Order: sequence, then C-alpha cells, then structure tokens
Amino acid sequence: MPEIINIAITVFYMYIIISTISVILLDNRNPEKSLSWVMVLVFLPFLGLLLYLLIGQDYRKRKMISRKSIHRITTRPCAAISIKELDTSEIDIDFAKLIYMLKSNSEADPYVQNKIEVFAVGENIFESIFEAIRNAKNHIHIEFFIFEDDNISNKLRELLIQKSKEGVRVRMIYDYVGSYKLSKNYLRSLRAAGVYCRPFLPLRLRLRRSKINYRNHRKLIVVDGTIGFTGGINIADRYIVGSELGKWRDTVVRIEGPGVHGIQKLFLIDWYFVERKVITDEKYFPKPSVFDKNNIIQVVPSGPDTDWQAIMQGICAAIMAANKYVYIHTPYFMPNDLVNGCIQMAALNGTEIRVMIPDKSDVKLTDLGTASFLADVMEAGVRVFRYKSGMLHSKAIVVDDFVSIVGSANIDDRSFKHNFEVNAFIYDEKTALQLKELFEDDMEYCEELNLNDWNKRPRRQKLKESFARLFSPLM
Repeated sequence: MPEIINIAITVFYMYIIISTISVILLDNRNPEKSLSWVMVLVFLPFLGLLLYLLIGQDYRKRKMISRKSIHRITTRPCAAISIKELDTSEIDIDFAKLIYMLKSNSEADPYVQNKIEVFAVGENIFESIFEAIRNAKNHIHIEFFIFEDDNISNKLRELLIQKSKEGVRVRMIYDYVGSYKLSKNYLRSLRAAGVYCRPFLPLRLRLRRSKINYRNHRKLIVVDGTIGFTGGINIADRYIVGSELGKWRDTVVRIEGPGVHGIQKLFLIDWYFVERKVITDEKYFPKPSVFDKNNIIQVVPSGPDTDWQAIMQGICAAIMAANKYVYIHTPYFMPNDLVNGCIQMAALNGTEIRVMIPDKSDVKLTDLGTASFLADVMEAGVRVFRYKSGMLHSKAIVVDDFVSIVGSANIDDRSFKHNFEVNAFIYDEKTALQLKELFEDDMEYCEELNLNDWNKRPRRQKLKESFARLFSPLM
C-alpha cells in the first residue's frame, strides 16, 4: 500500500511539473528565462515549484491597472500642459526619434522649459528634499522602494507629521517587501498624524496569484505639484554615514517646471493602484513656472502593467543613436541579449562606451552574475571600471553631451521586466555635461579592468560566475 501511495504522489507531482513547464513554454517568454525556470523545476523539484508559484508567474499580460483609469489620471487634469506638437527641428534626428518612441510606448509626454539640478552626494540630496518638504503648502507625495527605520527616515517621519498637522495633505507609498524593516510604530505614528500611508503589493498567501516578484522600485517625490525628485536613492542612513561597503554614491535630479507634472501623473497612477481612488484635481497640476526653454524632459515609467518595456527600449535607442560616447553608471550589470547586443554594436561601430560598476555590491550573487558579462562587452571595446570608494548605487547614463537618463532602473531583467520603475530622459546639454563630469570624477576612484588580466581569473571563479549567469533572467 505505501508503494502505491508513493507512486501516486510521484505521478501527480510529475503531472504538476509537466503542466507547469507547458505553461512556461506557452507564455512565449525569452528562451533564456524559460530555460532557467525549466532547470529550476528539474534540479530543485519541490523548491523549484514553490519558487515558480511565488515569483515566476507572468502578469504582464494581465493588466493590474485599468487603461480607463490611467487615461482619466493622465489626460484630464493636465491636458493644457502636455505638448501636442514638439519642435524637434534643432535636435539630432535619432534623438528626436527617441522622444517620439517614448511617447508612443509609455505615453511619456515631453515637457520643455524646466529647471534641472543634479545631486550626487547623500547629504546634499536629503538637504534639498527636506528643504522642499519644509516649504510645502498644499501637498507632499512621496514614493520609495526602501524606507529604513533609521535616523534619516525618522527625521523624514517627523517632518511629514509636522507638515500634516499644518494642513498639508501627505501621501506616502512604500514597497511592502523593500521596506520590510519599517516598524508598525513608525507607520502608526504617521497615520495618527493624518499621513496617508499605503503599502505597494502587500504579500498574500495565494500561490496561484502570487505577485511577490513584482516590486515597486520607483523613487520619487512631488511637492505642491511644482518640485519633483527622482533617481536611485532610497530613504536610508547609508547615503550619509555609509555601511560595511563604505559610503553609498547615488544620483538624483530635482526638477521644477512642467516636467514635474510627469512625475505627478505617475505617482497618482500608483496611488490609484494602492487606494483604488482616481485623483484628477487641478490643484495637483498647477500652472508651472517656465525656465530654460532649451531642455526637454520625459518621465518614463515601466513595469509589469505596461504594454512595452519602455525604459529598456529607451536605453537601447539612446545607445544606438550615440555618435561619440555613452557613459553608464549601474550597480548591477546583467543586460539581456537586446541591451548587451546594443552595447556591443555601439562599441564596435566606434562609439566610446564606458561602464562603471561597484567593486562590491550589496548582493553577492548579483556580483557573480555581473562578472560573467564583463568579458562579453570588453571584447567589443567597452571600457569597464570598478568603483572602489564605497557602494556605487547610481543608475545614470549620459550620451553625446545631450541625452541624460536618471532614475531607478538597473541594467538587468528585474528592472526591465519585473519591477515598477521610473527614469527621467532629459535632453539638455547642461545636464549631460554635469553627469559626464561626475562620471569622470568617479573614475579617479576606479580601477579599469584589463581584458587579458580578466580572462586569467581562476577556472573555479569563472564557473561560479557562469552558474550565476544562468539565473540572471530571474534575479
């Protein structure tokens, strides 16, 4: 009898595995990702099935937010601000095509006449953020992947409580997984003061509908509809006092002018996601001040609820449009075939490509995966630099003294496919030159990799890196 039960359990389990593999194949995913999941199911039978149910299911084809609600949020309150016809006659034709592509694949309106400030030092970033919040009169919208329960986060909490008591409407979105360290007391004190706090995709014990793999990795702030921030930073002390990896280096842009409306629209879409309330009040889209008319900003969202992988497509188009150079800051470098191919082709056609990564990141497995991609790009002529003065967490790209891309997305499949991300695409010589200068300053703290020396790594190390690379589509 026990043998019959064992056989029945084995047959049933094999049926589940084969059915799951069939679902994976019918999803028509990237072949590498499909193969990765098949390997997980084959080599880690029970654990693999659990992992697939938790983080492997593809929700991109099932809309998490209705198109009708997004249309109401994005068109009604700011129709007068969005630019219907943009004059691109003085812009390189390839960059003009980039602007129109991002408008098509993500409805990212181009906004002109903005004031843009670039920050790269933690103290300066938080000083500017806190100053804007202290001066808020109407509302504060804040959304981050990670809120640590530490000194800088508590300073922010006290400030938000103060502003709420002054009558300023405060809304806060935190990722349920990324901000797992937030205590109940922290959130309770905010809510008691009238701050509207909402978690993004809290965990549910539903294996068949698990969305734990889809996280809100966005980092953005809007104050009074007139000042906006976005970049790679989280709310944590490590940007000021450092961690075991040293001080964290990141990039944030502060925007004033019409471009703030792009950030505001995205926050209100996310607020609808967590609250199921459509907000279209005109007070959240006040008439903006206008500044330097020679710049353009597009706030580009990407995530499992979007039709296209807009940020990835934008990065690829920007790289292929380059004539002189592309400088890339990224803490995790595990490009998919499309991005990897664009980087290699651009380098092979004579464009100077530089990639800067941390010497050691906060995720050891990702470091192994990153290392496996470096020889690929160096063989095409890409120069790779390892930053040794702390943890490089910046997600920034600058192209040909004109295009700057700053936001939350890393160069990996998790950012391109699984996470909710936001990047600002900025077309402006002044901003590009600032980012270029920051990159060149960071090079003083870097070691440039030599391809011949890199290829002499121990065979065991290469094997570990190659094994980690197999799972890069899942990381």
